[in-house]
Amino acid sequence: MRLVPNEYVFGSAISACASLRGLVKGQQIHAQSLKFGYAYVSFVSNSLISMYMKCGRCDDALSMYEEVSEPNSVSFNALIGGFVENQQREKGFELFKLMHRQGLVPNCFTFAGLLEICNNSNDLNMEMVLHCHTIKLKLDSTASVGNLIMSMYSKFSLVEEAEKVFILIEENDVISWNTLIDVCSRCVDYEKGLRVFKEMSNDCSVKPDDFTHASVLAACAGLASVLYGKEIHAQLIRARLGQDVGVGNALFNMYAKCGFIGYSYKVFIKMLHCNLISWNTIIAGYENHGLGRMAIKSFEQMITAGIEPDSVTFVGLLIACNHSGLVEEGELYFNSMEETYGIPPNIEHFSCLIDLMGRAGKLHEAEEYMKRFPFGMDPVVLGSLFSACRSHGDMVMGERLAKQLLKLQPVNTSPYVLLSNLYASDAMWVDVAVARKMLKGSGMKKEPGYSMVAVKGTFDKFTVGNFSHSRIEEIKHMLKILGWVTVDVCSNHGTVILLDRYTYI
Repeated sequence: MRLVPNEYVFGSAISACASLRGLVKGQQIHAQSLKFGYAYVSFVSNSLISMYMKCGRCDDALSMYEEVSEPNSVSFNALIGGFVENQQREKGFELFKLMHRQGLVPNCFTFAGLLEICNNSNDLNMEMVLHCHTIKLKLDSTASVGNLIMSMYSKFSLVEEAEKVFILIEENDVISWNTLIDVCSRCVDYEKGLRVFKEMSNDCSVKPDDFTHASVLAACAGLASVLYGKEIHAQLIRARLGQDVGVGNALFNMYAKCGFIGYSYKVFIKMLHCNLISWNTIIAGYENHGLGRMAIKSFEQMITAGIEPDSVTFVGLLIACNHSGLVEEGELYFNSMEETYGIPPNIEHFSCLIDLMGRAGKLHEAEEYMKRFPFGMDPVVLGSLFSACRSHGDMVMGERLAKQLLKLQPVNTSPYVLLSNLYASDAMWVDVAVARKMLKGSGMKKEPGYSMVAVKGTFDKFTVGNFSHSRIEEIKHMLKILGWVTVDVCSNHGTVILLDRYTYI
């Protein structure tokens, strides 16, 4: 007896071709389904649409869709998902509108595709419109849709909005928790990220995975909280986790940023597999600690291991040379980027080189370099050389660069502050007062600095000039006991010329 395939056999076989990106075999099965009369059965036609989309044949997928007499939600979802994969955003939204006009109700899979399109763009209005649609259909409470909405808000640093979505999800899975922690880290709200992780640890229904640990370690690095980072490390050891390269990278990055470069190196050498990010991270760790020679050594080991450097590698390498005063090495690596590795230098590399040469006193050589590149007159580059002029007392070049900066950034406080510092370094107090008056007259204010202090796992933020802390009286009393006093910085004539107050022991 001869066995004859039915629609389920054809649909499953076509789905397998889609997973394998097997276009030729898929087309052969398509032909067979036409022969047996199953090509326009819903299950088979939807599988064909999906297969053609996954193989990059969008026109064939649309042709298949047009031949279907009664397309359903699955048909539209397959097309929208395909346009997501093929980076055709507008067509995905056109289909969503057509789906709405035909009276079909979108589901979780529809919005998963549309939100994925939005996550690859910067259209907040469209993303909020989709969020409203999910609320109307009560789909925002599902983990699959809610997670994407949280990720969407993270791009715009809207932590509170992401947290609201998280709270409304009925059953948060590990991806939900990971997404919220990642949102906090991306938005530099590391303290909240750690609080979310603590809440997750108390939830018995979910178990942290590699992505969780990598995100939490990134938060520890951001806060320089080595004690909490060590706790996470201990948990990884107890659970025999941490073999994932992403977790390993996050772990030794945490130690490096917390000032424990020795621990960082120990974790690095114990890793079974190192990728480009691993090498970039250890190079960056050394440059943060002023160990330029060690950074160069790591770079050479990386090349020996057969790992090709990228743009990020050279940023770390040039900063390492800068912090260690390795001028010749810095110039050598900068020139080798395009000549040896085919990596064109960008503004970040160039500003590192100019800063390196400026610190070494090679001001005129740095200025010659600036004339050779299109981004030589960028405010960042000019600012680097301007700071060097102050350090080396070159008033003529400094004033010339200051005028260029003021033309490029008339609404930025930085040029005024740098100019004031330049005059102050040469005791030109009248000019300092003029620069400060110009800043005050512009109506702009310098953003105050702040510091974070960790006490028993709780982080307190202290901003310059802000006395709103709940225990400020205790703090002031303790500073008085320690013998701290405040003084005004004055000129020879006794006039207060700086608005800030400085503390000395």
